[in-house]
Amino acid sequence: MPKLRLFNTLTRTVEDFVPDRDGLVRLYTCGPTVYDYLHVGNYRTYIFEDILKRALKSFGFPVRHVMNITDVGHLTSDADEGEDKLEIGSKREGKTAWDLARFYERTFLEDIKKLNIDFSPTGEPVRGDEPQTADILCRATEHIKEQAAMVDRLVDKGFTYETGDGIYFDTSKLADYGKLAGAAHIAGIQQGSRISMGEKRNPTDFALWKFSPPQERRQMEWDYRGRKGFPGWHIECSAMGQTYLGESFDIHCGGVDHIPIHHTNEIAQAEAATGKEFVRFWLHAEFLVMQKAKMAKSAGGFITLNDLEAKGIDPLDYRYFCFGAHYRRQLDFSWEGLQAAKTARRRLKERIRGLAEQKRGAADAAGEDFKAALADDLNMPEALAAVYKGMENGAPFEFVKEAEKVLALGLFDEDKEEPLSAPEQMLYDDYVEARRQMNFTLSDTLRAKLKKSGIQVLDSKDGSNWRRL
Repeated sequence: MPKLRLFNTLTRTVEDFVPDRDGLVRLYTCGPTVYDYLHVGNYRTYIFEDILKRALKSFGFPVRHVMNITDVGHLTSDADEGEDKLEIGSKREGKTAWDLARFYERTFLEDIKKLNIDFSPTGEPVRGDEPQTADILCRATEHIKEQAAMVDRLVDKGFTYETGDGIYFDTSKLADYGKLAGAAHIAGIQQGSRISMGEKRNPTDFALWKFSPPQERRQMEWDYRGRKGFPGWHIECSAMGQTYLGESFDIHCGGVDHIPIHHTNEIAQAEAATGKEFVRFWLHAEFLVMQKAKMAKSAGGFITLNDLEAKGIDPLDYRYFCFGAHYRRQLDFSWEGLQAAKTARRRLKERIRGLAEQKRGAADAAGEDFKAALADDLNMPEALAAVYKGMENGAPFEFVKEAEKVLALGLFDEDKEEPLSAPEQMLYDDYVEARRQMNFTLSDTLRAKLKKSGIQVLDSKDGSNWRRL
């Protein structure tokens, strides 16, 4: 079996991966800010992280997976300015911030289930360095004590200062601040920042804890050092990651937009607090783009899984679509591309139905090609190509079943076609009757009408059937 090699954003190189201790992979992935529906660009990152987790398991590594729910503290600006997104959503929808958070948390968990994302938190989560596998979902609002404790450590070690609106991390106190993003990027922030400095000493300084504005009562606030306030966005991931994975762990993932600020600041505060390396491998997914622009609600490109389903695109068709580009390359969104992915996934399922029991040698070779593609920094275009090549070379059923444990495309699921409407059923029945009477002129006309309605007729020696295009 080849060695699993992953691109580490921290070192900017592809490196052999093995867990740091006791054979268990400790994995943290940044979860959603639950103030609105997520768009399909967000879900590209979660699909990448799922492939990583499934690949780790396929290479024999047990995994403890921690994902956070950001339900407080994420302001409209990553530069610690603006209003909390939960408070904004609360006003928009007329719900409490707490109810809003639980509602959008549920929609997120429902969506990732549709996408076959392997995440099932159960029972009491294990903590720290216990060598046990688990899936752990942790809410920021339920870990205020842990976040406050980390702020205390940083205050005691002299890494902070207080302003009128909060407690800030002084990035000038950390010699290697910005090592994830790179010195050039940090220098750019320092020299050309548009950020309103206020009482901040350095453009890159960031809030560990924000004080509630005077004469304003927030829905989500806690007492800390004699004042009402709430944690900064970055502190939650460092505090919860170390709570459940230990002070140092193996892998931390997210989108590329997290590199310059969120993940950079996570590293700074965590390593300043403990004096230890925070995370060994940092992996980041590139953007899903529309007309060369990042998909984002602010840019008007906000397409949800529900939008896809309304157009007849199964969430697993979208999962297949995401395999069309390496996770470190931007992926162009188009409805035409999604339709092509839908057709390709359906045809792949049809080919699998006709597979015989495997031929051992062909299956072994195909399995090696598939594993080699995974080992090459999760190269899913090549992995998918290996599946097709394997089937062409006579390596069928059992090989595809093994590959499906990583692909998770529902290749062995029964199709759940939307039933025909009354007018469609009438057309189809007329088609079947025309075929029975061998009136092929009429049946060809009806076939064309059905196709125009998005229904393909399938004829065989055993009769006729249909499927939606």
